Amino acid sequence: MTKFHFGLVHAPLTPFVNGKIDFETFDKAIDFHIAQGAEGLAIPTHAGESVSLPVAERKALLERAIKKAAGRVPVIANVSEAGTGIAVDLAQHAKAAGAAAVMASVPYYWTPPDSMLIEHFAAIAEAASLPTYLYNSPHEMNNVKIKTPVVMALIAKSSYIAGLIDVSMDWQFMIEVIADASRVKPDFQLVAGTEYMISAHATGATGFLAPTAIVAPQLMKKLYEHVCKEKYKEAHDLQVDAAFLYRLFDKHGAAGLKVGAKLMARDCGQARPPLPIMDGVVVDEIAHELTKVKALATEKRGW
Repeated sequence: MTKFHFGLVHAPLTPFVNGKIDFETFDKAIDFHIAQGAEGLAIPTHAGESVSLPVAERKALLERAIKKAAGRVPVIANVSEAGTGIAVDLAQHAKAAGAAAVMASVPYYWTPPDSMLIEHFAAIAEAASLPTYLYNSPHEMNNVKIKTPVVMALIAKSSYIAGLIDVSMDWQFMIEVIADASRVKPDFQLVAGTEYMISAHATGATGFLAPTAIVAPQLMKKLYEHVCKEKYKEAHDLQVDAAFLYRLFDKHGAAGLKVGAKLMARDCGQARPPLPIMDGVVVDEIAHELTKVKALATEKRGW
């Protein structure tokens, strides 16, 4: 199997105009993220409203991103879905389209037992025949967790299981899973799915998925570079700003993140229903909160 290093990965938003995907703006976003230091792109993540995209649109976005990023950075396909069969179809498409890796969460809505989670992820990994990253975000997934025994069973079951992207911020779990997994699979990667990079790196994370990079890409790049060199003291103020952005957009979700992008002159339109239309007081609130982030003063405006 081809080895893959996750690195600093951005999660582009999905731009809409009149309810349809704005591919012209999406192309600008791909160029922007690469120019701002992304080492890879994840398409389309929850920040990119993947759950509001029909399968045909998800495939079209992925194909567009792979074509646009070709020869510059790898693209990771998010193949998360409620049904194993749908996720497998997306995984097979990702392979055919030229994705470098895939990532998948636990099935949407359902709360399957661990035995079925193992079957679900193993089917995805084998269908893709690509490095496969498990996405652990219990607060988004009805509190369904990917536990260490599940990870270990998957490593034994499929050679394509490459790592785990953790959004839980359960530091004890993160330490446990990387310690146990690396004993049997030395190249297993722990990836931070939040902007708390110092804590994650200290527990063993070597990669970072940064959805808020659409707002503050240079902040994320500098923070990533410092923590990879274990310069935690130098990274402290950057981490404070990054954590503030994480909390702000965790509160307001993907719709709020689009407001943040627009305030930085990178308009990706409104989020699709059922996410709320963001205007008036909410926009003013987000704009006011962003004034508290010192690092934004040096960020580029526009694409």
